[in-house]
Amino acid sequence: MIFEMTNQFRVKNINEGQIWYEILLNKKPDFIPHQGFAEWEILPGCWLQLAEGMTNEGNGPLRLGVTDIEAERDRIRKRLNIDHFEIHSRPEVPVKWATFADPWGNRLGFFEYRKKEEEQARMKTILGI
Repeated sequence: MIFEMTNQFRVKNINEGQIWYEILLNKKPDFIPHQGFAEWEILPGCWLQLAEGMTNEGNGPLRLGVTDIEAERDRIRKRLNIDHFEIHSRPEVPVKWATFADPWGNRLGFFEYRKKEEEQARMKTILGI
């Protein structure tokens, strides 16, 4: 039985990486077990780990669900100087999405449900509301 998940990205400098991801995720790490490592619990049981070390350009993408992809695009363009952020959609896909990279080449992205009632239903299921 799978009950939790982690995804790890590597950065060359943990201090720079931690600051970048704090801005991206709008919060400080939830857990710093030792030097060179930080973790954020994005959702219950869903962790993003940041480790200092050799980067593996092209990881991901790890896409995060958001309620307003345009607002998030504007925020990270301004705060994190993200230049490449094109929003995509297709009629048969229930979400619109975008992919971008952190300064170390790790690929991330956002997605937003096109139908707000579907978004609300997913939130209730995921958060156990």
